[in-house]
Amino acid sequence: SSSLTEAKEFVKRLRRQTDLCNMAKTVRALLNNNSTVTVLRSGLHAIFNEKSLDVTKDLFQETFRNPKKRQKNIQLKCLKNFISSLTSSTDIRDLLSCLSSDLQTFVIKPSKSKEAFKEQASDFMLKWNLLLSNVGKILTINRTDSFG
Repeated sequence: SSSLTEAKEFVKRLRRQTDLCNMAKTVRALLNNNSTVTVLRSGLHAIFNEKSLDVTKDLFQETFRNPKKRQKNIQLKCLKNFISSLTSSTDIRDLLSCLSSDLQTFVIKPSKSKEAFKEQASDFMLKWNLLLSNVGKILTINRTDSFG
């Protein structure tokens, strides 16, 4: 049964790796298309300018918690940094480096202990997934040209 469990975990990791490779190929092809990147950037900027993400921002406000622990919308900062580094013919490694740098700055370095890191990392991932889901939904509904 131990071997079966290890085999299942290996298959999961392999699928995840395959999914990441396929996603990287798709993103790399899109980044080489200047018009696609321009339309995507304009759609993303429009989302921020129209304040379409206000509902999402409200969810990030943790008024019920201790104000000292309140996060300052680090997910929005990361997304804005990502958008600013998004240009045509940008290498996917540069985009990943941008995200990695933001994670170092906002999640990893501020953590004082292993438990604090786990809590902050899981909180970041939950809110990051929520933010990206809302961005995708807004692009799909309101800006179909940007969703290329």
